[in-house]
Amino acid sequence: MVNIVLVEPKIAPNTGTIGRLCVNMGASLHLVEPLGFEIDDTKLKRAGLDYWHKLNPKIWPSLEAFMKEKAQERLWLATTKTETPYFEAQFLPGDYLLFGSETTGLPEALLKKYPNRSITIPMVPEGRSLNISISVGIVAYEAVRQNFDQFKG
Repeated sequence: MVNIVLVEPKIAPNTGTIGRLCVNMGASLHLVEPLGFEIDDTKLKRAGLDYWHKLNPKIWPSLEAFMKEKAQERLWLATTKTETPYFEAQFLPGDYLLFGSETTGLPEALLKKYPNRSITIPMVPEGRSLNISISVGIVAYEAVRQNFDQFKG
């Protein structure tokens, strides 16, 4: 359906939860190093439960390596630094949904390079950010909603 890209994720249980989500929605998971945990971390696999063996995530050595190969793909950058809500994006099967680390988000230079591909989840003014696994679920299932005919097979 779509590709979920976690750029330098730091928290194993978040990544495990996102992995489980990917398996259940037919998405591919891409992890961009450095990671804040080992890929065989028990917390990662516990959060992914019995889904982790079905996932087969693609590991990228750096954001530069990922962008060198995927820069021409349809990329969507999730960030709190834009006004464009995610539900205004027109998602297509095969799109890449990028999410930054839990502590720093996506690099500013990347956001500046793709200003028309930056999307956000609206929050009240007092809100700062959502847990990354919740954010991935919100945006990814909007892509499913928009492409439901292809999703259900």
